[in-house]
Amino acid sequence: MQRSRLLPLAAAVLLAAATDAADETVDLGVVTRIRDEGFHHSRVMETVEHLSDVIGPRLTGSAPLREANEWTRRQLADWGLTNAHLEPWGPFGRSWSLGRIAVTLVRPQQRVPLYALPKAWSPPTAGAVRGAVLRVDIKSEKDFDQYRGKLTGKVLLLDKPRDLGEPAEPTAPAAAKERRLSAEKLAEVAEFKAGRERTPEQVKERIARTKLRKALAKFLAEQKALATVEESRLDWLGIGVSGTYAYKKADDPGVPALVMAAESYNRLARLLDKGQDVELEIDLAVSFSADDEMAYNTVAEIQGGDKRREVVMAGAHLDSWHAGTGATDNAAGCAVVMEAVRILAALHLQPRRTVRIALWSGEEEGLLGSSAYVAQHFGSRAEPADPEQRELPSYLRTDSAPLTIKPEHARLAAYFNVDNGSGKIRGIYAQENAAARPIFAAWLAPFHDLGADTVSLRAVGSTDHVAFDRVGLPAFQFIQDPLDYESHTHHTDADVFDHLQRDDLMQAAVVVASLLYDAAMRPEILPRKPLPQTAKASPPTASRPAGGQPRGKAPAG
Repeated sequence: MQRSRLLPLAAAVLLAAATDAADETVDLGVVTRIRDEGFHHSRVMETVEHLSDVIGPRLTGSAPLREANEWTRRQLADWGLTNAHLEPWGPFGRSWSLGRIAVTLVRPQQRVPLYALPKAWSPPTAGAVRGAVLRVDIKSEKDFDQYRGKLTGKVLLLDKPRDLGEPAEPTAPAAAKERRLSAEKLAEVAEFKAGRERTPEQVKERIARTKLRKALAKFLAEQKALATVEESRLDWLGIGVSGTYAYKKADDPGVPALVMAAESYNRLARLLDKGQDVELEIDLAVSFSADDEMAYNTVAEIQGGDKRREVVMAGAHLDSWHAGTGATDNAAGCAVVMEAVRILAALHLQPRRTVRIALWSGEEEGLLGSSAYVAQHFGSRAEPADPEQRELPSYLRTDSAPLTIKPEHARLAAYFNVDNGSGKIRGIYAQENAAARPIFAAWLAPFHDLGADTVSLRAVGSTDHVAFDRVGLPAFQFIQDPLDYESHTHHTDADVFDHLQRDDLMQAAVVVASLLYDAAMRPEILPRKPLPQTAKASPPTASRPAGGQPRGKAPAG
């Protein structure tokens, strides 16, 4: 669309929202106090620096994540929140940590270091090992036969080399103008687009990929391949890496699995194409542990007043991948929601409803921690009988059981999630909840000067709010400036403190604190969408602490 058409459209959307929200009360005196505390006494950078620089990467099940759980629990308790505890879920599986990684080209040249990182849950090598490099093309289990008996001691290149002449993503200087959402882009985001359901063919493809991944790991281990190497999706020596998902005891970890910088990977491929004998030396040290297969979410509260049994929640995921320090994904979101509740506690506000913060683990493996929490407290579905269906994320399952609703379901006023990097908040996705749109428009009105003025009815996925939304709870994700999140830092070795934006994080914390307060003070809980599919209520359970069964000592009060 042309700019001249988009701007009037955006203005019309905002005007309509403001008109619809005329009866929604916002305490501007409290907003002023929140802004003063959040901008002039902020602790958000101290929090995010400790999580990213001091503790570092926080893989689910790892010792650093346990340290982060304990540190955030203590920090929230020190700020005056009550019932600060770690809530277990699981079993998750094996923990994994990286000791060292060195990859060296030893033939045709001598001792040329190459940049590569292992996938999480990759097994180690037996010290420094050498092997000839071989390109393979395996798209299905039918391809196994052509390689049977030919892979022993080989380092396997799994990907077709990418052409780096035209980068898939713009470089940092070229992308600078795209770091902030323009008025045109915000108007586009505000336009509703219905989400598309996955087709049966897409579900079948996902099942096939899952089966191939497991079969390939077993096949390569049986054939005694030395290691696999995949090409990074990034240019300029950046590495994007996640995991093998072999954290489950039942999954074969296969052989050492690496992701290599695209430039180094392409060089190996070119040498092979020229008929050169190529040999690598790989030295990968990792450690596994199954001492505690449970994982933990950090939970704490600001106790409410006359409506204390009702709860307003904010959350972000505390776990990360291992290449960087998990700064933008998602120490930033954790610091924002922690700062939001710190602001409310520091101002000694007495919300009518209880305000609860949850810092999730297991998000990177498929929203596991938040889904377990939702199942324990609000509603759940029975596991499917089909083993293939059980291997899929719940949103891909086709034989979904009826939803069983628990008593706490009726008492959740709203859930707000922060997980899109360190960009400032520009608005909120209302998740196709039309009745929530005018409410959010009113709540955001005091923050138009900070750039937070867009309410979109679009439903978005891939973050922990989905666990709440799919059981019919009002759960929302924020619209944020992209900065260099998707292009450079998301799941990469560049996900470090240097790429955080102080002013943006302060702004986000102020906005989240205000919306939490508004939701806690509103006469009614936020309106809800119809419950998904068939739902039934479960009988009341025995009383327990508001945040679940505490682990460790909870603070007094």
